[in-house]
Amino acid sequence: MFDVLYLTLSAVTWAIVGYKARAWFHDRANVDLGLTALMTAGVPVVFLFSAPRVYRAFDRLTGVANLAMVFLYSAVVLFATGATVLLLRWTSRGDEAARARAMARSRFAVGTVGVAWAAAIVCFAVGRPDAVEHPRDFSTAYADAPGVVAFLVLYLAIFGVSLAGLGTLCPRYAAQLGRSWLAKGLRTLAVGCWLGLFYCLCKLVGFVLSWGGHELYWLSNGVAPLTASVAAVLVLVGFSLPAAGPRAAAWRRLRRLQPLWQDVTAHAPEVTLERRWSGRWPLADLEWRANRQMAEIRDIQRAIRRHVEAATLDIARDKARAACLDERSSAAVVEAAALRRGLANQVTGYVPGDHADSVVMTVSADPAEEHEHLARVADVYHHPLVDSVLTEMREICAARRP
Repeated sequence: MFDVLYLTLSAVTWAIVGYKARAWFHDRANVDLGLTALMTAGVPVVFLFSAPRVYRAFDRLTGVANLAMVFLYSAVVLFATGATVLLLRWTSRGDEAARARAMARSRFAVGTVGVAWAAAIVCFAVGRPDAVEHPRDFSTAYADAPGVVAFLVLYLAIFGVSLAGLGTLCPRYAAQLGRSWLAKGLRTLAVGCWLGLFYCLCKLVGFVLSWGGHELYWLSNGVAPLTASVAAVLVLVGFSLPAAGPRAAAWRRLRRLQPLWQDVTAHAPEVTLERRWSGRWPLADLEWRANRQMAEIRDIQRAIRRHVEAATLDIARDKARAACLDERSSAAVVEAAALRRGLANQVTGYVPGDHADSVVMTVSADPAEEHEHLARVADVYHHPLVDSVLTEMREICAARRP
C-alpha cells in the first residue's frame, strides 16, 4: 500500500515540478521561478525514496543500509534551503542596497545549512549501530543511537526553521494581494508549511517519548509521514496556483464562451482572427484564446448596435426585475436579449429609428469581472426569459405594421 501511495504522489508531484520547470525555461531571467523549480524538485524525490521497495532497492544497489534516508532528507533540506533563500529575496524588494543585503544573507543561509547538513551526514555515517533496513521506522529504531539522533535533530531544525519563516511570511504577503491567484497560492503554501511543522512536532515528541521509554510507533512512523505527505502536496499546489490558476480560469471561461462565440461569429466571420492554436495542444494559449473570443464578441455587439431597438433593453430590464434577478444576472439577461435581437434584425436588414445607445452592459473596470459577465451572458443566451423578451418585441413590431 505504501509503495503505491508514495509512487503515485511522486508521479503527481513530478508533473507539477515539470510544469514549473517548463515555465522557467520560457522565462529564464526569472530567478525566483528558477529557484522555485529547483527547490520543488526535492518533493517528488522525497516521495520516491519514501516507497519502501525503492528505499530497499537503492540500499541494495549502493551496499549501504539506510543510505536512502540520507537522500530522502537531503531532498527535504534542498527544499528548505530554497525556501529560505526565496524568503530572503521576497523580503528584500527595494533599492540596490536591500538586494545586496539579501544576497549576503542568502549566501550565509546556504553556507550555514550546508555546514549543518554536512555535520548531520557525518553523524549518520558514524552513528548507525547496525545494517538493518528501516524504511518506515528509522527515527524510532535508532532512538538510542546518539549519532543518528543528532542527524535527525539537525534535519528537523533546518526543516522547521525554514517552514516557520515561510509560513509566517506568506499570509502577510497574501493580505496585500487581494483575491488574486498569487494570494491563494501563498495561503495554500502557508497551510502546507504549518502542517509540515506539525510533522516536525510529531517527530520530536516521538523522540522524547522514545528516550523516556514510552514508544508511540503510530505517532512517529504513522501520523508524521502521512502529515508530511499532505503538507508536501499543499506546498507544491501553493507554488503552482499562481500560474495554473489563471489558466484553469481561462479554460472554464473559454468553455462557457464557446457556444456564444460560435453563434455570433457565424453572422460575421470576418471579425475572427486566424486560429493560431489550431493543430496544437488544446491547452495552449488559453488566456489569449479566451480574451480573443471576448474581443470578437464585443466587436460584433458594437457593429449591431444600430439594429437593436431601445425598447428591447427596457423590456428585458422589466422582465428581469419581475423575475427578482440580482443586478449582475439582470445585466446578463439584458445584454443577451439585445445581442439576439440585433443579430436577427441585422439578418433582415432592419434598422429601427430609436436604436439603443449601447448594447454592452459594463459591470466593472476589472477585465476579470468583464470576462465573468460575458460568460454569464453566454449562460443565459437561450434562457426562456430572453426568449420571452424577443417574443414580445416581435409582437410589438407585428402590431405596428399596417
